[in-house]
Amino acid sequence: MKCPVCTSHNLLISERQGIEIDYCPQCRGVWLDRGELDKLIERAMASQAAATPAPTPAARVPGPPPAAYDARFGHGGYGYEHKRKKKGFLGEIFDFD
Repeated sequence: MKCPVCTSHNLLISERQGIEIDYCPQCRGVWLDRGELDKLIERAMASQAAATPAPTPAARVPGPPPAAYDARFGHGGYGYEHKRKKKGFLGEIFDFD
């Protein structure tokens, strides 16, 4: 049979794993007979399913705990403490507690 692309060279026939493959030595084109592509796909899927086990889920690594206070964002509106003023010499006189 002549190559459909080159039209000057005859196709060579090779049999691989029970599948007949026609190829052109000039343009390196490959032609398959009816049903041979389906056979190739079925065999590839079967070998892939047998060769690769199901992936195991990756172990989760806990991240750092959330920060209670981050100076970049201010006090967050709650939970901050007011610094007490230094007591002066009159502080004890006016302390009524």
